[in-house]
This record gives sequence, C-alpha cells and structure tokens, in this order.
Amino acid sequence: MDLTVWRTFVTVCRLGSLSAAATELHHTQSAVSRQIAGLERQLGVALMERHARGVRPTPAGEVFRHHALATLNEADRAVRATREAGDGAFNRPLAVGATPSLAAGIVPEAIRALLQQAGSIRWSLLPGSTAQLHCRVVTGDLDIAVVTDAPPGLPHDPRVERRFLGLDAMVVALPVDHPQAERGPVHMRALADQTWVEDNEGSAALLRQHAARAGVSARIDLTAADLPGKLALVATGHAIALIPGVLTRALRADVTTTPLVDPPTRGIYAITPRRDPHPHAAPLLDHVATAFASVRAAQVDCRPTESDTHRSPGHRTLAAGTECP
Repeated sequence: MDLTVWRTFVTVCRLGSLSAAATELHHTQSAVSRQIAGLERQLGVALMERHARGVRPTPAGEVFRHHALATLNEADRAVRATREAGDGAFNRPLAVGATPSLAAGIVPEAIRALLQQAGSIRWSLLPGSTAQLHCRVVTGDLDIAVVTDAPPGLPHDPRVERRFLGLDAMVVALPVDHPQAERGPVHMRALADQTWVEDNEGSAALLRQHAARAGVSARIDLTAADLPGKLALVATGHAIALIPGVLTRALRADVTTTPLVDPPTRGIYAITPRRDPHPHAAPLLDHVATAFASVRAAQVDCRPTESDTHRSPGHRTLAAGTECP
C-alpha cells in the first residue's frame, strides 16, 4: 500500500472534508476521491460515509485511521532519524505533552532542570487534554505526557507505561478583593451562593461531586473556552472557579486562591510509550516528580492562621514562619 494514500485518508478524517483535504494536500478533489476509493477496494470495506457537513470515517475507517496514523508517525520519525544520522548529528527532539495546568508551571520547570543537567536538547511542549495526550503517546507523537485522572479518567493501556506522581488538591480561585480571599480553608457551604465558571467537564464534575458531598449545589453559570479565559472571568469578578493546586504559583497577579475543607483531588501521572523510549524521557520524568513534590510540600506547609486575616492580600503564613505567596 502507498503511504501517500494513507496520508490522504488521515487528512480527510482530520478535516472532515474531501475539498479541504484536497486544498491542504495540493490535489484536486477528484484525485482525493479516487485515492480513498482505491484504498477501500484494497481493503474490501467502506472507510468513509457522507453526512450533512462533509464526510466521516465509518467504524472500520476509524480503526484504520488509528493504525494508519501510528504508521505514518513512525515513518516520519524514521525519515527524520535517518537524515539526522546521515548528517552525523543525531539529536532526536524530545516531544513533551501536558494538561494546561501542568504545562503552565511544573513541566516547564522540569524541562529547565533537564536542560541544566543534560545540556542542549531539542524539545517541544504540547498542551492538551488527557485523552488527546494519551492518544498522541500511543501513536508516537509524544515521548512523554504529564496527565491527570480527573473525569473522564485515564485509561489503562498496555501500550504505555504510567507512573503515579501523587494527588493534587483542587483549590478555589478568587479575585484578590473577594471576601474569602486568603481566609484559610473554606467549606463549600460558604460558597453555595457564588457564581462559578468552568472550562472543561472534568473540573465541573469534580466541583459538582464536592458540592454534593457538602449537601449543596454549585451554580456553574458561566463557561470559558479555556483556562486563561476562566481565570480572566475570575480576575474581573464575574465568578469564582475550581482550579488545580499545581496552578497556584503560576497564577496571574489579580487572582488568588483559598483551600477547601476536604478538597477534591486528582491523580497526576506521567505516561510514556513502551516502544522506542526517548533517552531523555526517564530523566525528565524524575524532574517532573521532583517539581510536583515541591509544589505539594508547599501546599501542605501553607497553614492559614488567625493572624493571616491582618496581613496584606497575596500572602499566607507558613508553618515554618516564612511567607507563602
């Protein structure tokens, strides 16, 4: 089979349109249609079906798309590695993925530590959802991804290795002038009349579950397109939000946080492919674990006390007597 045809099929699946795929691949639409039809004849099954807005893969087409994408990624990696080896300067880039909250602080910190230890390394960082990143690790797009088991969860997959890094306690993000700002652990019942904003269903599910355990409901009246949008609505006083504790020290200056009594938690994991591991993936994983442990230690040590209510906004007292930003 011609991998060019496989690439055409994968492009059509991604764009959902024969004409859009033809434009991207610099083919005519009739040429794309002929390639798909020829592939279907070779395989003996229908791979595409039409719908009101274009085309989509059939169940058999979705199976083929998954394997074709993995094959194409491996082929691209083989070409790159061969060319780099031929130049006498093999330096395979390290492709890293992380959920948005982890990509905002912990993972870049770990990459910095890796570069200080290992010297010059070509690398890239791709934010995404756990489901997206898991798929990219499986298909070979990513050498390592740092993800969570927040709803809908992290699948058990024999094709990837996974390492549990610990539990991350969720906190409440507030505008700095909010009455509950820096007041110490707050019970969900004290926030029952607040307007909440969410940017993804996983975080919303954790919020609803926590509110239900407290015997109240959370009014998720606003929806943001992404994490920066969610924090912008908090900063401007439109709502409060449930956010990962790992995000606390990477927040914008006009947003603060307060811990919850018996907070919801999510597991943090690093996943890597079982095949062809990148030589720098394991050292990076160790640096991620160290960075996460540092954040968790700071969260545990931040003990709000009665005197904190007399301090300036943006500071809390540490058990050791220093200040927690």
